[in-house]
Amino acid sequence: MSDSSPDRAAAPVLDVWCELQCPDCRGALDDLRALRARYGDRLEVRLRHFPLEKHRHAFAAAQAVEEAVEQGQGWAYAEAVLGRVEELAREGEPFLVRVARELGLDAEEFDTALIDGRHILIVDADQAEGKAIGVTGTPTYVIGGERLDGGKSQEGLRERIEEITDRLLAEQ
Repeated sequence: MSDSSPDRAAAPVLDVWCELQCPDCRGALDDLRALRARYGDRLEVRLRHFPLEKHRHAFAAAQAVEEAVEQGQGWAYAEAVLGRVEELAREGEPFLVRVARELGLDAEEFDTALIDGRHILIVDADQAEGKAIGVTGTPTYVIGGERLDGGKSQEGLRERIEEITDRLLAEQ
């Protein structure tokens, strides 16, 4: 999932390998919000899917985010689901559809998308790319060719991402 638009082609890219049932990814939300607020259009933040097998509903949640992107509310949806990982773990797909309805999205289309699997290839491609670059857990950040693993601790990661972003912006 990307915030990208044609006029943002030159912006540095922060890929965030995330899983929507992951408590550590929920913990990263404040940092992501702060980065998006600080840099706005000068930094492209892309949510990349890396569902972990240990979380039963993570793959469906990744597909649901892609449906939210199609309906124009990818980040709002991702944040809403991440903020309630326990409910996702308990309820699964009905929870994903309910969140869509709460955000005013077409919940019936979400249900259909989860059944027909129209977003599976996007999720599979993200996961394959993540594995290829050494992602093993979430959240993992990649910016300026540097991989930063946040699964154990978020401490200091936002500052490091800001350092790299500032350097990349200064080089432009």
